[in-house]
Amino acid sequence: MDGRLPAMVLATAVFGLAFASDRLIPGSLLSLPLLITTLVASVVAWLGIPWLRALKMGQVIREDGPQAHLSKAGTPTMGGLLVVPVGVIIGALVSVMNGDDKRLLAVATVTLAFMLIGGIDDWRSLTRQTNTGLTPRGKLLLQASAAGLFLAVAGWQGWITGTIAFPFGLNLALGWLIWPLALFVFLAESNATNLTDGLDGLAAGCGALVFSGLALQLMLRGNGGDPSLAGFCMAMAGTWIGFLVHNRNPARVFMGDTGSLAMGAALTAVALLSNSLWPLLVMGGVFLAESLSVIIQVWVFKATKGSDGVGKRVFRMAPLHHHFELGGASEQQVVRAFWLITALLVIAGVLLRPHS
Repeated sequence: MDGRLPAMVLATAVFGLAFASDRLIPGSLLSLPLLITTLVASVVAWLGIPWLRALKMGQVIREDGPQAHLSKAGTPTMGGLLVVPVGVIIGALVSVMNGDDKRLLAVATVTLAFMLIGGIDDWRSLTRQTNTGLTPRGKLLLQASAAGLFLAVAGWQGWITGTIAFPFGLNLALGWLIWPLALFVFLAESNATNLTDGLDGLAAGCGALVFSGLALQLMLRGNGGDPSLAGFCMAMAGTWIGFLVHNRNPARVFMGDTGSLAMGAALTAVALLSNSLWPLLVMGGVFLAESLSVIIQVWVFKATKGSDGVGKRVFRMAPLHHHFELGGASEQQVVRAFWLITALLVIAGVLLRPHS
């Protein structure tokens, strides 16, 4: 069985959430941007995949990865270049309906900046015919620069407070420490979504769910919610559902760093501007686990490395999705399980949201 049915179930759940929000929450308008971006992103990807193939944008598969993935070699990548602008443009237009919210322009800009960084990384990988593009240091420097500019504008405009909101009315006052934390979250989240993009539909499905969860909790917050950022989130959710039409197993296109880095940047920007770092942490638990699995694997391997250059491994392979693949689970089983876990985490994040 291909990934069509699970993808349809995921899309139905997201659309059901959007329609329920619009019906039950005053001021909610989530279904329209979701519907538009889903349709447009799906069509744009459909039209753009042959173009990517003609440009020989075929994915280079890592040789030390699961052997089953070698058959994916040559599948067009850099699909994020097709769909991310769709979500950003339509999401930014939400500001027109909500008093010309300038925050959306900043979120859109940093999302496109990370898309560009991912595009450079993907392009270098393709031209060199390796699975690595930019050097880790160069990539982090570019990411930090883009995030730093966003944070400078946000600080100048007073969009970010020095307090992190938690459930039950709890708040953590960080003062100036919010800025290094914000930079860290940008780097951590964008690289976590990047690491999650390793199986057909995995990152796209998880991303659609997390964006939807952020949108819902924003509308459920006090003071009438935050319709602008919630609408942007739903536009991005639709982007990834539209992409999932072509990215589900067996994938006809991959998002590449072009898409995954942009996804993490958009999530971070929205979370920072809406004081939603806690909901993002909870809802993005799969992203966090994927990232931690790599950190733990590398640290333990280096700490236990002997004179023969071989160290111990905690996981069969990192990121975490490969660990379960090598344990005997099929690619689709892993994807469905991670989608389900993300859906449960989204529910938890909504229930445990800050209330102001």
